[in-house]
Amino acid sequence: MTRTAIVTGAGKRVGRVLAEGLLADGWTVVAHVRRETDDVPQGALKVVADLADGDGAAEAIMAACAQAPSLLVNNAARFAPDTLSRFSADELAAHMAVNVAAPALLTAAFGRAAGEGRDRLVVNILDAKLAAPNPDFLSYTLSKAALAALTTLSAQDLAARGIRVNAIAPALMLISEGQTQANFDAMHRFNPLQRGVEPADVLHALRFLVDSPTLTGETLTLDGGQRFWRLPRDVQYLDPGQS
Repeated sequence: MTRTAIVTGAGKRVGRVLAEGLLADGWTVVAHVRRETDDVPQGALKVVADLADGDGAAEAIMAACAQAPSLLVNNAARFAPDTLSRFSADELAAHMAVNVAAPALLTAAFGRAAGEGRDRLVVNILDAKLAAPNPDFLSYTLSKAALAALTTLSAQDLAARGIRVNAIAPALMLISEGQTQANFDAMHRFNPLQRGVEPADVLHALRFLVDSPTLTGETLTLDGGQRFWRLPRDVQYLDPGQS
């Protein structure tokens, strides 16, 4: 029997790369997207749900699994710019609903669905900026910090059932909305190793976690050492000419 993996936000960017990689590895992939018009990798089982809908979204995603899933990748995220001077409780709530509550609900449902006797794994996609935070993207950063806490707490809670929970925290991989191409080109490799992080690096890390049955409650930070520099702002707001 093939193993089943759930990947949220599997229609584009790194989520799509992860779904494609798992399909290549022989997994049955339940690929979550937000809109009916969103595409998923060929061979994946598409499930449409708005993660802001809470319990309903988690139930719809789990119902799409023909068997108890062995892997849950909480990849989908809200990413909108704000700072303390422009803080909005509504914006924070919107980030927390998608970036924290949805992964928590899915992780809880994953735990309830899990049978006995097989290694099961939850992987949360964080952000390398948590290792050296700056005040840009305040609500997003707060939500990812909460997801990091959820990683630790759920790893503790689910270990007795043989379920592992880990995280991957990548730095800048793909150009973001509002970011200029010049900034991306300058900042992608702006780290001590001078190596840009690619979506394939996240896939390699995911495969490592899958193949590490005694590893739980850990975060793999993929940033080329950028955290050592403790940048004062998000990279898309830094001057490429100063890099």
